[in-house]
Amino acid sequence: MFDLSGMTALVTGASGGIGSAIAKGLAAQGATVALSGTRAEALEQVAAGIDGAKVVPCNLSDSAAVEALVPAAIEALGGKLDILVNNAGITRDNLVMRMKDDEWDQVIAVNLEAAFRLIRAAARPMMKARFGRIVTITSVVGHTGNPGQANYAASKGGLTAMSKALAQELASRQITVNCVAPGFIGSAMTDALNEAQKGTILSRIPAGALGTGEDVAAAVAYLASRQAGYVTGQTIHVNGGMAMV
Repeated sequence: MFDLSGMTALVTGASGGIGSAIAKGLAAQGATVALSGTRAEALEQVAAGIDGAKVVPCNLSDSAAVEALVPAAIEALGGKLDILVNNAGITRDNLVMRMKDDEWDQVIAVNLEAAFRLIRAAARPMMKARFGRIVTITSVVGHTGNPGQANYAASKGGLTAMSKALAQELASRQITVNCVAPGFIGSAMTDALNEAQKGTILSRIPAGALGTGEDVAAAVAYLASRQAGYVTGQTIHVNGGMAMV
């Protein structure tokens, strides 16, 4: 689909459904990928199915560990990083009147602040190389909001705005900064919903089906490719038409 041969990529949250699909998708196009996440054993299982994949575990709630991740990935990948995919994210859902400070702080720290630190660390070597692709996974709720997810929606909306600012700062160095915003994607969480709950969700999706990790991965592969060199500061929405923004 797209030629990523000779390129290297770091994918955070790579042990989850979307993250593993992204890593496999990039590798299928020729990239060498480094997989990051908190669960080393799960990362090793994903890596076992990807030729040449490296594992660089990291707890994104630990600021020191975040600062060390990009250098560790560059070393594991043989000295360069062409593609950074900020996919990792957490939820701590609650109605705003019940939301505790730590529920707010944890989501902002992992979803928004860690992504900023990783982009800052990756941008320096990319600027020297005068090439880079930064792709951040946001969410439809970053554009539409969602009750019970003020913290999560704020973090995802913040990622979109931050990416637009960084896209303007880095475009002259041939570094693009874009987002992919998934809607409802099939996962273990959606598998656990009852039929009534699934029906309610599907009634909001014109395509009449949940998305897949591979749907998200295809959008990431495009934005990571050389063919997308004139696309920056944008968001590709992958939501079956649920929100046409």
